[in-house]
Amino acid sequence: MTADTGRAAEFERHRGRLFALAYRMLGSAAEAEDAVQDAYLRWHTADRDAVAVPAAWLTRVLTNLCVNRLASARARRESYPGPWLPEPVLTAGTPAAGAAPLGPLETVEQRESVSFALLSLMERLTPVERAVFVLREAFGHSHREVAGILGTTEEACRQAHRRARQRLGAKRRFEPPSQRWRETVRRFLEAARGGDLAELERMLAEDVVSWSDGGGRATAARRPVRGRAAVLRLFGGLLRQRTADHGLHVVEVNGEPALLVLLAGEPAGVLVPEAHDGRIAVARTVVPPDTLAFLAAQLAHTPPAEK
Repeated sequence: MTADTGRAAEFERHRGRLFALAYRMLGSAAEAEDAVQDAYLRWHTADRDAVAVPAAWLTRVLTNLCVNRLASARARRESYPGPWLPEPVLTAGTPAAGAAPLGPLETVEQRESVSFALLSLMERLTPVERAVFVLREAFGHSHREVAGILGTTEEACRQAHRRARQRLGAKRRFEPPSQRWRETVRRFLEAARGGDLAELERMLAEDVVSWSDGGGRATAARRPVRGRAAVLRLFGGLLRQRTADHGLHVVEVNGEPALLVLLAGEPAGVLVPEAHDGRIAVARTVVPPDTLAFLAAQLAHTPPAEK
C-alpha cells in the first residue's frame, strides 16, 4: 500500500462521522459533502508527523471549515426568497439510509440533534455558538476539547454553549419524539396521503404554522401560513393538485416520520410535521429540486414501494 493509498483509507474511516458533524453544523447535505471534501484536501497535503490523532485533527479542521461556511451561508439565507429549511436526509428505508448517513439515531437526543425543528432553530445561533452546541450536545465533547477544536478558551466555550441553550430553549415548543409523538405524526401523514381533510382538521392545532421552502423556483408560500383554517386550505389545495403521476409515501427523514411526494419517480416535495400536545403544531415543506438532490440520490438506490 502506498502512502497516498494509506492516507485515503485512513480518511475514509472517519468520513461518516465527519459528514454527520458537517450536516448538523450546516443543515445542508450538499454543503456538508463539500466541507468534507475540503477537509480531505487538507488531510491529503498535511504533514503527517504533525498529526498525532487523525480523528481529532480532522474534527478540528472540519469544524473550522464549517464555521467559515456558516458565516457566508447566513448572508445568503438572509436574502433567500421565503423561508429557508434544512436539506432532508432519508434515515431509514433505503440502502443508502441504512448506512446511517447522520450517524446513530438510537436515542431521543440523537434524533433531536438532526430534527428539522432543532436544525431550523439553530439558524438563530452564531457560527461559533452552533459549533459549540453541536460538538457538546451531539458528539459529547467536553468544553476543554471544544476549546481546542475552535482555538479558543474553555470559558469562552462555556459562555457560547450557555447562550446557545438559552436561545434555543426560549424558542422550543416541540415534544421529544416519543412513541405517542411519532404515532400522532404518522396518523397525520396517512390522512394527508389519503386526502382525508376532515381527519387533517381534527389533528391540526388551533395555532398551527406551516413553513414552505420553495427556493424561489417552486410553488410555495413565501411567508408562514398560520392558523388551522388557513393551513387546512393550504393542504387542501396541495392535495387537489395531485395527479395520477404523484406517489405519496410515509418515510423517515432526519429520524422523523415525513411525507415524500414523488412525481414520475422523482422527489417533488417532503413534508415534515411536528407534534405538540397530541396535535400537529408545525408543518415544514421542502420542494426545491436542488434541496432534494441528496435525497434523490438516496432514492436512486432503492425507491420506496408504491402505496
